[in-house]
Amino acid sequence: MAAVAAIHPYLKQLNTAVLAISTDSVYAHKVFTETSPSASQVTFPLVSDRTHSISKAYRAFNPKTGAAFRVTTIIDPEGIIAAKLVNPPEVGRIVPEILRLIQGIQYGRRTGEGVPANWVPGQPGIKRDLSMIGKI
Repeated sequence: MAAVAAIHPYLKQLNTAVLAISTDSVYAHKVFTETSPSASQVTFPLVSDRTHSISKAYRAFNPKTGAAFRVTTIIDPEGIIAAKLVNPPEVGRIVPEILRLIQGIQYGRRTGEGVPANWVPGQPGIKRDLSMIGKI
């Protein structure tokens, strides 16, 4: 969460809203943001999902632990899930990849082009040509 807070200004520039949703209580969120130096930097809403309804709706709930997996869900302006990244408990997010993914989605929608592997903003996209499928 704190790592996402570090790129939050860039996400705002991309007209992206951020919510942090966990199965922790609002009281746990309050204590966390008051006692953790990194969590105190969070400026986006922390949502408590004590009923697990949000986690279950997004298929992010782990019934074995009773908590949500570490999931990043990117929802487009039409309310459609554009991307979903699930990290195991042992592995943290690669936060710059979240930013790159949003930039790539927005680039593709703006230009109609796809973005190749390892694409970064400023590089060209790929023209979509269905006649080339299986030929490269």
